[in-house]
Formats: sequence, structure tokens, C-alpha cells
Amino acid sequence: MIFNSAQNWLLRENIFPGIQQVLRKPAFLGCALTNIFSQAAFPTSFEPTDDCPPYMDYRAAKQFILAKLRAELSDQLSYHGLHHTLDVLKMATELCASEGVSEHDRVLVKTAALFHDAGFVKNKHAGHEAEGCILVRESLPRFGYSAVDIECICGMIMATKIPQSPSNLLEEILCDADLDYLGREDFFSIGETLFEELQAYHLIGDEQTWNRLQVSFLNAHRFHTRTNKTLREPVKRRYLEDLQDLVATYA
Repeated sequence: MIFNSAQNWLLRENIFPGIQQVLRKPAFLGCALTNIFSQAAFPTSFEPTDDCPPYMDYRAAKQFILAKLRAELSDQLSYHGLHHTLDVLKMATELCASEGVSEHDRVLVKTAALFHDAGFVKNKHAGHEAEGCILVRESLPRFGYSAVDIECICGMIMATKIPQSPSNLLEEILCDADLDYLGREDFFSIGETLFEELQAYHLIGDEQTWNRLQVSFLNAHRFHTRTNKTLREPVKRRYLEDLQDLVATYA
């Protein structure tokens, strides 16, 4: 984007002291400022990489949280492990593209995906979303995230708490990415890892109890984004029918 090229150039050349604070624009000013800057010609040799505006060090934040998750997540988290975080990050990135999310907001969604289950470093299921937000508020300021952006990220994380409660598109994207597997071909294999994890933490009984729970959960769940309503919801409904047929055979 022209705005980002100009912004990065001004920061690197130190043309105006304090320009970084001026250029920390609220999201709602993005389009207006982009239009203003697009009227002028600026050097384009300092394009930001990895979809990251220069005042948010997304890559450093990503390295920080992935290292923390690798070091501190319990081996008993067969579902909520690092692999789940990376899967949610991948699907959230794809949903941002298909839903037409801006560059700035894509970085926020990707950051929220990386931190959304960070509360599991406390090795407990209840309240892990709130624990993750504590970590977000403690750690992200050092990576250049503004207070407004941090609260947006925490809003996305809290929206994933079951039952999901998204109130805007970014929250809908993270919620759908978090449970994307419900409408994918790996539904049963991933579901098995969740069953194993819940058993390890003594949160569920036998397989029949698990399958009844899956029927109830799938009945109540709805995808939120236009993309997943189209791609995932029909597949999920087929899995629900299969599980209903199985549960019907139980005495």
C-alpha cells in the first residue's frame, strides 16, 4: 500500500521526530489517510513484509508466543497443543483473504489466532480465554501494539469461548477458524484427539458419552462467516447425521 510505503520511509529516514506517534492511526482513519497519502509520490523500497505495518512487530510477537507455547504447554493437550494454534492461524489467514479483511486487521486476526489458546500454559481448561487475554495485555505492548488493537485482539479471543459470541467480522473469523475442523474431512481424527484430552483431564467419561456430547455440540453450533457457511456448514451437517445415527444405536 502507498500509505505503508510512505509511513515506513518516514520512520526509517527519521524525517520528523515523533512521526511514529502521528502515524499510529486508528483503524477507522485508515481509508482516509490512505487517500491523502496516495496523492503524493513516496519511495517504495521499504515495503513492509509479512503483512505487518512497521509499528506492530508481528513477527517478533509470533516468535515470542510460539516459543512460549512450545516450552510450556502440557503434553496432555492432545487437541489444544501447538498444532491447533498453527491450524487456527492458517485457517484465520485464509478466511481473512476470502472475507476481504484489510491489511491492518489481518495482522490483528493473526495475532489473536496465535494467542487465542495461550491461556492453556496454565494447564487448565476453565477460563483459558481470560488467561490468554492477561498474557496479551502483558506482552503485546512491547511489540508495538496499541491499546486499541490489544483490546480488539482480546475481544476476538473472548468471542471463542463456548458458546461462541462474535459481535463483528474479525471475531467471526477467529471463531470459525477455531472450529474449522467441524466441517473438514479430518473431523473424526481431530475429534479423537479432543476426546483423548478430555479423558486425560477427567472431563468426560466413555465414548458413548463423548458421541452424545458431539451431537449436542454440533446441533448448537453455527458457522458465522459467509465463507464457512458455504464451505463448512454442509459438511458439518453430514457428520451430525452420521453421529445421530450412531447414537441412536445406543441402549
